[in-house]
Amino acid sequence: MNIVVLVKQVPDSSAERSLRSDDNTVDRGSVSSVINEMDEYAIEEALRVQQAHGGEVTILTMGPVGASESIRKALSMGPDRAVHVLDDGLHGSCALATSRVLAAVLGRLGPDLVLCGAESTDGRVQVMAHMLAERLGVAALTGARKLTVEGGLLTIERQTEEGVEVVAAQAPAVVSVWDTINEPRYPSFKGIMAAKKKPVQTLSLADLGVAAGEVGAAGASSAVVGQSRRPPRSGGVKITDEGAGGVRLVEFLASERASDL
Repeated sequence: MNIVVLVKQVPDSSAERSLRSDDNTVDRGSVSSVINEMDEYAIEEALRVQQAHGGEVTILTMGPVGASESIRKALSMGPDRAVHVLDDGLHGSCALATSRVLAAVLGRLGPDLVLCGAESTDGRVQVMAHMLAERLGVAALTGARKLTVEGGLLTIERQTEEGVEVVAAQAPAVVSVWDTINEPRYPSFKGIMAAKKKPVQTLSLADLGVAAGEVGAAGASSAVVGQSRRPPRSGGVKITDEGAGGVRLVEFLASERASDL
């Protein structure tokens, strides 16, 4: 089975993040970057499918030069090779443009299964699996907490507010996963050393036949037009109960509600 896992390098969510003053995009140089946490679960699931059914696992990343660090970490977990879409013209790309570029690569790779995290910690839009499936003309099985592969049939379970849904589709398909699907493995020393020798193909927009005006800030369907830092937390209102505490509390809540209307 030919499996491709989408891996995104994101700013470390545990650190303070900021936007650039020139174009209001994330200032990636001001904070360390890591593999998007949810994508690690997608990598693990791909390796388990490979172990059960054979085939090859490819990591696909779109990002700046620094994303190569996340690629090597992903490869150290066990995948066979990687593709890195690297082009200065990609800076500022929206989700639509990103899906256009990734779909162009996937069209070349011809995977039976595309796996990705259900969301990224920097965007949290949860739309990439749907967009890619639409562009590729295949099924989207999203929000999986369990994936079963039987021949060419892919079946997932996903948790909903009403219970558990079971959804199935024939391969090829795009599957997004949550962190309830498995427990990602830690790279071994052997895996880390082996990752240094695994092939990483670099592709540009020209290689993919994607026009620069279709991606980046110029081709973005949305943009951040303004920003301000989060105001510091202020002290709360203390109500001392001297017999009318309940009344004062209700009055305070009512005034807060009125200010929100």
